[in-house]
This record gives sequence, C-alpha cells and structure tokens, in this order.
Amino acid sequence: MERTLSIIKPDGVARGVIGEVIKRLEKNSLNIIGMKMLRMTKAQAESFYAVHKEKPFFDSLTNFMTSGPVVVMVLEGENAIAKYREIMGATNYMEAAEGTIRRDFASDIEKNVVHGSDSPETAAFEIGFFFNSLEITG
Repeated sequence: MERTLSIIKPDGVARGVIGEVIKRLEKNSLNIIGMKMLRMTKAQAESFYAVHKEKPFFDSLTNFMTSGPVVVMVLEGENAIAKYREIMGATNYMEAAEGTIRRDFASDIEKNVVHGSDSPETAAFEIGFFFNSLEITG
C-alpha cells in the first residue's frame, strides 16, 4: 500500500467542496488514514514549498496557501500517488480531464482546489511535514 498527501487548498475550503473531494477519494478506494484542518503561517508555507523558492510564482503561492484554512490528509491505497493525481487532474484546470476535481472546481491555475504529492519521496516529506506517527491510523 502506498501513501500520499492531499491538501484541500483555501479556495476549496472556502467554496465548501471538502465533502465532495472526500467523496471522490473514497469512491476511488483511497483511504483517509490521517486528517486535520489548519492554517499555515507564511514561514510554514515557504518551508513546505521551498522546492519552488526560485520560481516567479513562489510569493503568490505562499500568500495564497496562508490566506485561509486548509485540510490536509494522508491517503493510503494501491498506487495512491498516481491514482490521486489522476483524480485531481492537471495543474492547469483548463487542461484537466472532464470529471476531475480541478476541472470541476478550480477557478484558476493557482486556485486549483487541491495539492497532491508527485512521488514517493515527496509524499514521505510532505506527510512528515504535517503529521506525526500518532496522527496516522494506518
């Protein structure tokens, strides 16, 4: 079984699509084994997205991710990373497949409702960033 991190971003929380995202996860055999709502500080967002520090969208991204609460989840399932990325859809919601979370709910490339890990190494870092072992039930 593989694990991945999911974040429902501030736009998804504000627009009230938490339940719809969770419904899609469960429908696709992704088990939630850790979940909490929090509001990141600017320093936390900068640390989490440090890989993008030199990119032109870094400040905008970290400002957005601190603009409201987020829901972070640890998902577990067969090929969880690839499966969740398929459910999310392309980063650019206009290029995302019909029926994906981003195609259905995103309003722009940054406000694209969800984040998901892109590799096992990234997933391990991202899960450890938000959760300790006592907070994961699987």
